[in-house]
Amino acid sequence: MAEVLIIGGGPAGMAAAAAALEAGARVTVLEAGYDLGGQYWRHLADGRSGANEAALHHGWDTFLELRRTITEGCDVVLGAHVWAVDRNDDAPPLVHVMVGAPDGTDREPRTYAPDRLVVATGGQERTLPFPGWDLPGVFTAGAAQALAKGERVAVGQRVLVAGAGPFLLPVVTSLIQTGATVVGVAEASGPRRLARGWLPRPWELLGTRSKATELGGYVQAMARHRVPYWTGRTVVEAHGTDRVRAVTLAGLDDDWTRVPGSERVIEVDAVCVSHGFVPRTELATAAGCAVDENGFVVVDHEQRTTVPGVFSAGELTGIGGADLSLAEGEIAGSAAAGRPPRPQALEKRRRYATFASRMHAAHGIRPGWQTWATPETVLCRCEDVTVGEVRDIAAKTGARGLRSLKLTTRAGLGPCQGRTCGRNLEDILVVETGGLMQAGRTSHRPIATPVRLGELAATLTPAPAPERAPDREDHP
Repeated sequence: MAEVLIIGGGPAGMAAAAAALEAGARVTVLEAGYDLGGQYWRHLADGRSGANEAALHHGWDTFLELRRTITEGCDVVLGAHVWAVDRNDDAPPLVHVMVGAPDGTDREPRTYAPDRLVVATGGQERTLPFPGWDLPGVFTAGAAQALAKGERVAVGQRVLVAGAGPFLLPVVTSLIQTGATVVGVAEASGPRRLARGWLPRPWELLGTRSKATELGGYVQAMARHRVPYWTGRTVVEAHGTDRVRAVTLAGLDDDWTRVPGSERVIEVDAVCVSHGFVPRTELATAAGCAVDENGFVVVDHEQRTTVPGVFSAGELTGIGGADLSLAEGEIAGSAAAGRPPRPQALEKRRRYATFASRMHAAHGIRPGWQTWATPETVLCRCEDVTVGEVRDIAAKTGARGLRSLKLTTRAGLGPCQGRTCGRNLEDILVVETGGLMQAGRTSHRPIATPVRLGELAATLTPAPAPERAPDREDHP
């Protein structure tokens, strides 16, 4: 019986666990949170949940069924923080974990050596910098939704949502359900680009009709609460001293370049921004998995990576949403357990991968975003490095390598280790120098999560030798 270890308890990881279990494998799931579900099915703990929990989650019945299957048949380790992955010759890598509260002092160290490994660590939001984006009251859209789903807390009373992509719409719904007034939604892509992405070959979208139903629900909620939706506009500046008090909206052309003279100021007490997602590949790259030019993990038709015995699924292999993650997870789990994936899962992956490519064509980040930032705009918030400093150093040194630029400016070397600024730093370097060596290098982190020196030392201390049995002549 194969031992399959799955890192991540979101849609992809849960689907992988259920499929591997059905195929007869012995399955262990590592999830850093207090429950399964990941960021997509982020919810109140069972003791605090209410009867209306399903109203905040799409596919809630799917989640409940997957969770029941997994908790009954798998070893689920919650509060499991994977801090390192060690390559292990031709075998799957060793996985080092600290189990316990992230800020606890008594976490339990564990090391796993599975027969097969599925990495399903998901993605995180990407936020493009603009003047004032570091003010209190400026949130990522995902943080606002997490507070709404996980705590029933609104980030403000008068909120603007801005950025790009369909994810903005469920965030609006979550804000409305927690009592906030949403003053508007600003989508950076304009009507022509949206049409070019979504309208051609409409028959390709027939297999994803559930997405249209989901969209209809969001549109109804926005219409009921009279939330305006603007296209080809975005937040280019946040105003305030102690916190955000207003934002400036500006029009954008098809390349997302700011249009002079199109500015408009709106009073708010909070703004939620999201410009898409980037994969959380630090564990996959530590394991030796190859990534493509966009930073996504390279997989084959059965979700195998370039490392023997290691599979990957979900946002790591391409941003596509929960439905695509569920399909990829099922394929990866089946293959990891030695069973060919179901044709239905392969077809579902194909349909939702097509949807994902259309979504990227309509809403993907365009290079003109760099016109929003002034030289004084903070790029790396951990180390207080500005856009102007990075551009100046890149121009003077001509460096095409991220390592030298990071060491010179300290951008990306703070507590978040480049998770917030890394991809923006890469884009700026490409513009300034015309190229980039080792794209995605900001995701390389030998230690993936914070570990105390005492915890690290404990894992490196050799275990005491077993006590030797007494000699016979000493004890006749």
